[in-house]
Amino acid sequence: MTFDIAWVWGLLGGVLIGVAASVYLLVNGRVMGASGIVGGLVDGSGRDTWGERLSFLAGLVVVPMVLVILMGGAETHLTDNWGPIILGGLMVGVGTRLANGCTSGHGVCGISRLSLRSIVATVFYVLAGGIVVVLARHVLGWI
Repeated sequence: MTFDIAWVWGLLGGVLIGVAASVYLLVNGRVMGASGIVGGLVDGSGRDTWGERLSFLAGLVVVPMVLVILMGGAETHLTDNWGPIILGGLMVGVGTRLANGCTSGHGVCGISRLSLRSIVATVFYVLAGGIVVVLARHVLGWI
């Protein structure tokens, strides 16, 4: 009998995200919200911390690439249909602006600080995500 330990990767990833958020808060005194970090670069409000913001974003892109190379590839279940991918990305971008935050800002940092606003935002975006998956998979047949 074998025991599947694939869940360990999710646990390790969650621990790394939590540690990164804690270090970011301790070092910078600000919440590690990816949409706010990107938004500050786009709208110019983060000019004084552009180097820090670009370093953070580079880490989000480069570290997974290095890990995929070191581990010999990565299996995904991403659809070949680019329509839902692009639409989903746009919807996430609009949603993070409307909610004044994203999963890292509200879901990781906000909930850990017991922010009621973040808890409510997280409940609603997880619920909305579930509804979209049900519609896209079972009604529209996109995924």
